[in-house]
Amino acid sequence: MNTTLRSQDLTCPSCIAKIEKGLQGLDGVSTAKVQFNSGRIEVEYDESQTSVAAIQDLVRKLGYETEESAW
Repeated sequence: MNTTLRSQDLTCPSCIAKIEKGLQGLDGVSTAKVQFNSGRIEVEYDESQTSVAAIQDLVRKLGYETEESAW
């Protein structure tokens, strides 16, 4: 599965590394890419191991609010 989230809390390029590294450590996530300028967070994951809610929860724990996006 794929999901695209959006965050307006990204303030510097190091936010990208923090979120990508955190998400890639979550069971079931195969890829996570963050686009700094747009705040777009694209995640590919195995829905039998994790969920959009778990992905959003982890990003929240890292200090960033997210919302699902229809991009």
